[in-house]
Amino acid sequence: MNPSPATYAPITPEIVARLREAIGEEAVVTDPDKLEPFGRDATELFHLPELLVEAVSSEQIQQLLHLANVYHFPVTPRGLGTGLTGGAVPLSGGVLLSLAKMNRILAIDPENLIAVVEPGVVTGDLRKAAQSKGLFYPPDPASVDTCSIGGNAATNAGGASCIKYGTTRSYILGLEVVLPSGEKIQAGVQTRKGVVGYDLTQLLVGSEGTLGIITRLFVKLIPLPPAVTTLVALFPDLPSAMHAVTALLTSGHLPSAIEFMDHQCLELIGDLLPFEGVQESKAFLLVETDGAPGVIEQEIEQMGEICLEHNPVNVFLAPDSYRRAQMWEVRRQVSVRIEEHAPLYIPEDVVVPLGRIAEFVETLPELAETFGMKIYSFGHAGDGNIHLNITAESRDNLQRIEEGIKAVLKRVLSMGGTISGEHGIGFAKKHLLPLELSPESIRLQQEIKRVFDPNLILNPGKIF
Repeated sequence: MNPSPATYAPITPEIVARLREAIGEEAVVTDPDKLEPFGRDATELFHLPELLVEAVSSEQIQQLLHLANVYHFPVTPRGLGTGLTGGAVPLSGGVLLSLAKMNRILAIDPENLIAVVEPGVVTGDLRKAAQSKGLFYPPDPASVDTCSIGGNAATNAGGASCIKYGTTRSYILGLEVVLPSGEKIQAGVQTRKGVVGYDLTQLLVGSEGTLGIITRLFVKLIPLPPAVTTLVALFPDLPSAMHAVTALLTSGHLPSAIEFMDHQCLELIGDLLPFEGVQESKAFLLVETDGAPGVIEQEIEQMGEICLEHNPVNVFLAPDSYRRAQMWEVRRQVSVRIEEHAPLYIPEDVVVPLGRIAEFVETLPELAETFGMKIYSFGHAGDGNIHLNITAESRDNLQRIEEGIKAVLKRVLSMGGTISGEHGIGFAKKHLLPLELSPESIRLQQEIKRVFDPNLILNPGKIF
C-alpha cells in the first residue's frame, strides 16, 4: 500500500514547465531555501520537497492533480504545519501543496448560523470573526492561534471544549474537495440536516489529506455563550484529581472544559500560574463552565463543592478574566517547556473511558520506571483525552522508549481506549495502527483509499 519513492517520477524541468503553464508562474517555487521550511511539521521528521506549489484557488489544485496523475509524482497537502504526526511532511518528495494562501473567510452568516471559509484560515481568526457577530465556533486546539481550519478538518482536531461541544467533525456541514483525480466535488450540506447518499463529508473529515484536498468548508456556528466562569483545584496527587473529575461528570453538570496537569508539568510551569500553593501540589485541575450569568456562578460553586469532597489542597472559584487568560496560556505552553527540557521527546494523545481515567493514570509511574522514561501527563480530563509527553535523558534509549510507548498504548487499549484522540496517525504512528485495528478493518480502509486515489499520488506513506 505504501509505494516507495522510487516508484514515483522525479520532478523534471518538463514537469515544472507544465505546472507553470497550467497554474501560473507565481504559484510554483523551486528555490531550495524557500522549500526548506515546508519539509517539516511540528515533529522532528524532515524531508525536502522537490517543488512547492502555493495555491490560491481550487482550479490550480485541480490542474496540479491532473498533472500528478499524468506524470505520476506525489502531492503532499499542507495547512500551516502544526501537526504532530508527520502528516504534512513530503516523505516521498514530489510536490508540497501549501494551502496557507487560501485563507479567506468568505462569509459569516448570522441568519443561518454558518461560516464559509477557505482551508488556510487560522482557526483563532475564525473564532474571532464569529464572535464579532455574536456567534461561536467551539473547537479550540492548543495551537488555535497558529493552526488552520482545513488542517483541523483533515485531522478532526479537538481541544479543551470537546467535553461539551464536540470535535471539529461536529461543525463541518459540508466541504468542497478536489479529489486525487483532479475532479472537484461538493460533499455534505449547508443545512442542519441532510441524509442524501453516503456521508462523504464525515469520511473526508479525519482522513488526513489522503482522500482529497479540502478547498472550502461550510461550518456550523452556534450562539456565543454570554458568560464564562472558572474553578481551579489543586490536589495532593493525580488520582485524587481524576476521581474528582469522575464525580463532576457523573453529578449532572456539563462543564465547557476540564483540563489537568500532573506534578511534573507543575514543576516546569507552576511558577507561571497566579496561585499560591501550586509548587506544593501534585495535580492541577481547571474547570470552566459557560452560559447564562447567575446560572453558571451557581453551577461552578456546586462543582467546587464536589472537588472539596476529594481532599484538595485548595480550590479557587471564579478567577478574573485576566487570570483565566493567563491559565490558558500556561496550559498551552506545557508541551513547549517539556520539549525544551528533554533530549528525547515523543508526544502521545491517548483516550480512555471516563470511568477509568484514575485507574489509568495510577499505572503510569510503574510503566515509566520499567522502561526508563519520564511521562508528563496533562490534557482534557473531561473527555478522557490524556496527552502523554514521553521523554528520556538520552536519544540512545530510543528503542527502549518505543517499547515503553507500545506498552502504554496496549494498557490503554486493554481499558477500552484508543491510541489517538486528536493528533491522528500520519507517518509517526502508522506502525502502531495494527495494535487497535484488525487486519480486515485496515484492508477495507486501504481499499477506500484506492477507490479515491488509484494511483496513490496523494499524501503517500501516511496512515497505512
